[in-house]
Amino acid sequence: MKFGIDRLLSEPQLRASLIGTRVALVAHPASVTADLTHALDAVAACPDIRLTAAFGPQHGLKGDKQDNMVESGDAIDPVLGIPVFSLYGEVRRPTPAMIDTADVFLFDLQDLGCRIYTFVTTLLYLLEACAGTGKSVWVLDRPNPAGRPVEGLTLLAGQESFVGAGPMPMRHGLTLGEMGHWFIRHFGLDVDYRVVAMEGWAPEGPGFGWPQDRIWVNPSPNAANVNMARAYAGTVMLEGSTLSEGRGTTRPLEVLFGAPDLDAGAVLAEMARLAPAWLEGAAIRPCWFEPTFHKHAGQLCSALMIHAEGEFYDHARFRPWRMQALAFKAIRRLHPDYALWRDFPYEYAFGRLAIDVINGGPGLREWVDDAGAEPGDLDAAARADEAAWGETVADLLIYR
Repeated sequence: MKFGIDRLLSEPQLRASLIGTRVALVAHPASVTADLTHALDAVAACPDIRLTAAFGPQHGLKGDKQDNMVESGDAIDPVLGIPVFSLYGEVRRPTPAMIDTADVFLFDLQDLGCRIYTFVTTLLYLLEACAGTGKSVWVLDRPNPAGRPVEGLTLLAGQESFVGAGPMPMRHGLTLGEMGHWFIRHFGLDVDYRVVAMEGWAPEGPGFGWPQDRIWVNPSPNAANVNMARAYAGTVMLEGSTLSEGRGTTRPLEVLFGAPDLDAGAVLAEMARLAPAWLEGAAIRPCWFEPTFHKHAGQLCSALMIHAEGEFYDHARFRPWRMQALAFKAIRRLHPDYALWRDFPYEYAFGRLAIDVINGGPGLREWVDDAGAEPGDLDAAARADEAAWGETVADLLIYR
């Protein structure tokens, strides 16, 4: 199969309209070709393309920034001599001066298929910045490694943020190329938009989203493998809690929680009692870890690790958002007064609890904290939102 970047470089007819234009590239460490050449080098070496600028999203063009809310600055590429603008520094949205550096913007970011992963919001901000200017945005499409399943509550009006671009569920089931079409329709954007589609991507084929013949390169420092990409729509909620998501270990965001003052075995048993069906599709293994930095640094944590891989993985049954919600609920049932929610300005969203920013509203937190709320209550609300999203985007699917 071919990703969008590989098709652009190997098919001259796709590049014909780029001749004589100024081109900018939005990229990060996973923006590589099939032979692992970085897109910045590959595009710069293409004789049909005049590269005049580059842009880096959260974590930087080089992926060197470890944590959230660690900003990157603008720079000049020492080899190419072109400006490299940060879209996670002084600004999140491209400024008019940045947009003036190119006529066509090639967007080549590997996504995880999750609303909160900020690259999807960066695409929206680029489309909005180019709207009405005559500039063009081309998405060089890449797989959604989490595949087509949709899961979670829809972001509520007024809850938009850098981790909530619009009214979509947590796990959206689209590629970024497809998402761009939804953004343009939903927000009524007047922008010249093109998707250089993948060739041969089968979202329900072997790998269930991530092709087995392609090397995984971290799109962000803590996105280390496909297991993390599959689990992320659930485990990312830990960032809004006092529980460790495994930062400071070698397997971040692949755990349902880690904490020095909880018994992981007891939590797992309570999860199985409350909603055993929500544990299906992956193996859950009690383990221990000691973070070298971040939450509970230097403390031995009891934890539950997710293995959504190998013989344990069932693509149709695995529902990471529900699984993570169930872990929160089990902890609340076992320890009603546990200080579960972390209060800080998550991704610069002030005045809201981080868990609510992450979920696009208070619904999940309120369900966890309501002693009378049962798994069926959350399931019913989520199922309605999931079905509505599926109907909304059905006609935008490029890959069937």
